[in-house]
Amino acid sequence: MLESSIAPVLTTHSAVHVAADPHDPGTAPGLVMTGGRATLADLAGSRGRPYLDDLAALAPDVLGTADQDARVVATAMDDPPAPATVMTWWAGLSDADHMRLEQHAPVVVGNLEGVPYAVRGRVNRAVLDAGLRDPHADASRTAMLGQVRDALVQEATGARRSLITLDTRGAGRAAIAIGDLDTAADVTVVVPGMFFTVTGQMADFTNTANTLWGEQATLAPVAAPAAGNGVAVVAWMGYRTPDLSNILSLDLARSGAVRLERAVGGLREMRDGAQPRLGIVAHSYGSTTALMALASGRMSADSLTVLGSPGSDVRNASDLAVAAGQVFVGGAHWDPVAGSGYFGTDPGSAGFGSTVLDLAGGVDPADAGDAFRRPVGHNDYLKPGTASLHDVALIAVGRGDLVRDGVRHGGGRGEGVVQASPDMYLVRPQDLQPRD
Repeated sequence: MLESSIAPVLTTHSAVHVAADPHDPGTAPGLVMTGGRATLADLAGSRGRPYLDDLAALAPDVLGTADQDARVVATAMDDPPAPATVMTWWAGLSDADHMRLEQHAPVVVGNLEGVPYAVRGRVNRAVLDAGLRDPHADASRTAMLGQVRDALVQEATGARRSLITLDTRGAGRAAIAIGDLDTAADVTVVVPGMFFTVTGQMADFTNTANTLWGEQATLAPVAAPAAGNGVAVVAWMGYRTPDLSNILSLDLARSGAVRLERAVGGLREMRDGAQPRLGIVAHSYGSTTALMALASGRMSADSLTVLGSPGSDVRNASDLAVAAGQVFVGGAHWDPVAGSGYFGTDPGSAGFGSTVLDLAGGVDPADAGDAFRRPVGHNDYLKPGTASLHDVALIAVGRGDLVRDGVRHGGGRGEGVVQASPDMYLVRPQDLQPRD
């Protein structure tokens, strides 16, 4: 057990230069300070476990300043210690330390993977509420926080919502969990694609995730066994998505993949010994991001469902850390992006090794004659009543076998060929309409 750290902690490490993370443009190099008492300067230059120890060593008045320091916040957001390191550190602190850090460093604590989700939800909500009360906040930040506030409003048919990521820098990042990530048998992380921003779509994106949560909850009687109870869905807008100025680049997918790896790594650590069934549902450019993350060797999932995918540099499903036979691809009628292979191999192409969903709609006799409509266009996949929503939910609860019989393997339109297609420009920001 670490001592309660009102008293300063002596540091004994030598000066070590810490390189920037080449995968994340937001990461800055730093210097771990030598000797002496922990100060704000020490913390600003620390990385890894020394960063956490220096944070815990600060007195409350300095801690409050550190929580607003751009260098300190950038480390927590962009180059944080590993989730396992954070979890061990947090468990070793006293209750008094926990209270002091929650009260005086909520921005940092709320965004560290490995801190308990209940704590992160509580402190991020406090940061949100304080930001909304700030009379000096600029209009863009207030609008962003307003979207997050609206996204946290629980629907009558939904589960409790918790704000597990809140980054108000630049275009912003946020993640909202619907359901209990600590106990859910099935956890689904939904990754959005191009043009999605916290300020523009966070509330609608979270409500869409809630629709998926509801569809999964109704399938509880047919769900495959898993460790835990119930379902949870994460509306993960945890990376910056591209707009028309940078849609041709994969840089945001690369940095987003690293952030997704961290988020999943945090969940894995928190659920050590009772791992949930983890599904990734990724749309559009988000599928490119998710494919990269699952091919990195640093992240795994029980299933991957990509919708309206423009492809990636992953050539085969066997390159992904996904359970065998659990990669699914959906392409809606009149979706100009699905099957384009714009960024490389189309995951729905022949030979990739995925299962291509049949989204034509109609009656499903396995579900007592329920009728589902065909999704149309690039942004229709998770809307209520669609065949795609139902299939995604079945896959997420471990019943991909119920959708596999009526689908085809491979045969996507792109056939894995890179195409410099102008079709990407047919999906415009103004086409992102609220749900039905």
